[in-house]
Amino acid sequence: MWKPDRHSRQPLYEQIADHIEQRIAYGEFPPGSLLPSERKLAAELGVNRSTVIMAFDELRATGIVERRTGSGTRVSTTKWEIAPKHTPNWKRYAQGGQFLPNLPFMRKIREALTRDPSLIDFASGELAADLAPINEIAALMSEHRYTSYLGYDNPQGYIPLRQALVSYLAEHRNIRATEASILVTSGSQQSLYLITQCLLSPGDAVAIEDPSYCYSLPMFQSAGLRLFRLPVDPYGVHPEDVRALYKKHRIKMVFTNPNFHNPTGTVLAAERRKQLLEAASELALPIVEDDPFSLTAYEGTPPSPLKSMDEIGSVLYIGSFSKIAASGLRIGWMVAPREIAERLADARQQMDFGLSVIPQQVAAQFLSSSYFAPHLKRLRMQLLFKRDLLVEALNKELPDLIRFAVPSGGLHLWCKLVPEIHDGRLLEEGIRRGVVFVPGSVYGSDSGFVRFTFARARTEDIPAGVAKFAEALRAAIGG
Repeated sequence: MWKPDRHSRQPLYEQIADHIEQRIAYGEFPPGSLLPSERKLAAELGVNRSTVIMAFDELRATGIVERRTGSGTRVSTTKWEIAPKHTPNWKRYAQGGQFLPNLPFMRKIREALTRDPSLIDFASGELAADLAPINEIAALMSEHRYTSYLGYDNPQGYIPLRQALVSYLAEHRNIRATEASILVTSGSQQSLYLITQCLLSPGDAVAIEDPSYCYSLPMFQSAGLRLFRLPVDPYGVHPEDVRALYKKHRIKMVFTNPNFHNPTGTVLAAERRKQLLEAASELALPIVEDDPFSLTAYEGTPPSPLKSMDEIGSVLYIGSFSKIAASGLRIGWMVAPREIAERLADARQQMDFGLSVIPQQVAAQFLSSSYFAPHLKRLRMQLLFKRDLLVEALNKELPDLIRFAVPSGGLHLWCKLVPEIHDGRLLEEGIRRGVVFVPGSVYGSDSGFVRFTFARARTEDIPAGVAKFAEALRAAIGG
């Protein structure tokens, strides 16, 4: 983000005026569009509001912008020799289309982190830099040449990566697959997007867990799907609820995250897994299994995926590098019947002609290398340490105001707040004090729940972040 140069001889207000004029000239702010408010722009640029007022006065003096009482400062419609009737209504376009924007809370969190990167981040669902295999990947990239071919690759994914995934899935997840049954994607969200857009139709009914990460993805509503809830208890979903929803609403697909569920951290009980697959078989109902967290199991053997028990091909299995290695590689995968993999590969080719081959080459080498197993071991130890640090801090700061079950894997801690708290006010108080988290209502829950992600925050910041959250919670209660 651009900032004025405080060491320049040019006054700050002139720098700001020049910068805004440039953005207008480049078409970022078309004629007639509303500029950010003086207060918001001052906060973004780290200057006094009076400095922004002077910048706007400078632009008004040259006719570049005009101020209308009650409607803010807008770009002039006549200065650029463009008649207002010929100017597209970009606001209407931005608010149109079928693809919905992110939820307001998620946009607010993202804007807060962009505005102030020093915020302690309990919201972002990704690994911190100290948990990623940065040195290992750097070593692989120095050992191997990745630029032998830079054209479009196979739309279903780089073949050596799919071959490496066949071995990985067999060894680590007890899933039998072939390279023809694997589609490489940019991550779990692209896999879900392709499924909702290509395998379902507007008006179709689907079942998702409650609470569920799926609720935070407007792509389901954008696809025109009708969502029905499967309540999650400490042992996961009840398979009988699937039968009931099918009988009442003729659901066409079930979306589930059975291992270290996001956001609750629960693991679907073994008996319920068997019953869920039986229900799917009886109803000829596809199950989409999102399994990004299994290999983060802190102790013992990771829980088996549903796909490893799937004898008739009911399960579409989704995995990702993001939660076990590095989200920046943008590598995910789906195991599906061959005709489904080919159908979705064709759709994805229409979007981007396939993923960049270089990250796929890196991922293939990493999966097959001697670095992978030690990295997983180190990752589990560090996540366990961060989890325990978070739990200790919450018990210390909020012994009577918060309740939670300690997860045995994953990146998240799902907390129930004892008092009734308005989500929006609590988040505002948290941001004001320097900490962000995700309110539970983002995942379909009622107010009074919070998801803490402990993988993103630095270890040394976790106690301080919990202390800031405790201050925010008490302020919200007092308010």
